[in-house]
Amino acid sequence: MLTPRQNFIETVTGGKPDRYVNQYEYMGIVMMPIGGDAYGKLRPGVALKNEWGVTLMFQEGTPGPFPMLDDEHKVLKDITEWKKYVHAPATDLPDAAWDFTRGMMAGVDRDQQLLTVMIAPGIFETVHYLMGMEDAMIALYEEPEAMHELIDYITDFEMRTAEQIVKHVHPDAIFHHDDWGSHQSSFMSPEMFDEFFLEPYKKIYGYYKANGVKYIIHHNDAYSANLVPEMIEMGIDVWQGAVDTNNIPALLQQYGGKITIMGGLNNGKIDTPDWTPESVAAEVERVCRANGTRYFIPCLTQGMGVSTFPGVYECASEQIDRMSKIMF
Repeated sequence: MLTPRQNFIETVTGGKPDRYVNQYEYMGIVMMPIGGDAYGKLRPGVALKNEWGVTLMFQEGTPGPFPMLDDEHKVLKDITEWKKYVHAPATDLPDAAWDFTRGMMAGVDRDQQLLTVMIAPGIFETVHYLMGMEDAMIALYEEPEAMHELIDYITDFEMRTAEQIVKHVHPDAIFHHDDWGSHQSSFMSPEMFDEFFLEPYKKIYGYYKANGVKYIIHHNDAYSANLVPEMIEMGIDVWQGAVDTNNIPALLQQYGGKITIMGGLNNGKIDTPDWTPESVAAEVERVCRANGTRYFIPCLTQGMGVSTFPGVYECASEQIDRMSKIMF
């Protein structure tokens, strides 16, 4: 029997996996001290300000935190004045700041799992966390020069972060979060995405790949089927979070071998207050049969190995194991 790490590698390389990769089992996730201090402390019902100055609120019964963007809390109210209000977190931290990360690393068996650094939020999310979704989308049209400047500034921060991650962690994989759409459509056309975000991500992910990181796993629990060519071009190996409105079977047929899709199990369908083992089992079976066994990892679309409602994630894992016995 292959280890979770080996089974993942066989899956993404088109080899001979002996079962489904079961959700997040292949990742040994560690957190880093740069820019993400609030994420490590956030719990349902808690609001905290992150190192960008954004106040995040984790409401009870929701999958994760979201920024508070009323007039009192919004960091950036005028994109043309972003230099006055936007200040990136420090990246050149004392070596001791990485002790917590090293402690997490010590708990990862790299024979069993990929040592994986989680990074959140990504470039687009940082933009709309600072200024709000509506203002961000309008600014892409009305103030493209200022938006390019802000995106370049965030990209430079990510590049400095990447240098420190490579130096202190030497990870096998990066698990990078950045949501690019709703469940119905991407937030922007591929043409606009290309104009603002393709090159920054090629730069960031290219740096990781050039410095020993084997796999880029990108979380984006949205419709982004129209952006898969961009994902491949920027170096993403695994698209985690793909909801089933993307027509995953068609994507696998067209792009399998160039990218692996990890998702299909929409949290909104099965991670609900009234969930039952039977409803989870039925959805896992439907998704596995629809998507097959090649370049596909069945997983809840949420961006961590947890569920909003207790027991859903574990039940889904049990059912994925059951389907492995059937499909393999």
